[in-house]
Amino acid sequence: MSDTFPQRLPDDRVSVLVVEDEMIIALDVQMMLEDNGYRVLGPAGSVDGALRLLDELCPDVAVLDGNLRGRPIIPVARRLRSLEIPFVLSSAYDIFPFDGSEILEGAENIRKPVSEGRLLAALQRALS
Repeated sequence: MSDTFPQRLPDDRVSVLVVEDEMIIALDVQMMLEDNGYRVLGPAGSVDGALRLLDELCPDVAVLDGNLRGRPIIPVARRLRSLEIPFVLSSAYDIFPFDGSEILEGAENIRKPVSEGRLLAALQRALS
């Protein structure tokens, strides 16, 4: 973790960190967001990649897959909570049996496959 606070991006668009290990899904989510005026950070395909991005940049909100190639999203969720950045989950699972999964409580799960309407509505709720 960096000693400096991550920086906000210098434009008016809402920035969204996308963390998803399936590249087709990640690109689909990225396209949905960009088509609706959001700025996308990433997509990050791993926990480590997402944490590196969060060392440098501070998104307004995040969309997180619950499990990245067998590694739970918990460290990223913890970092986001510590930075007071809201997030939504994009997971096929409703239950996360990982140690520390209580950090995910209260986060909306838009489920997979991701629909544009559910994604945009969940992000608006997370930001409000």
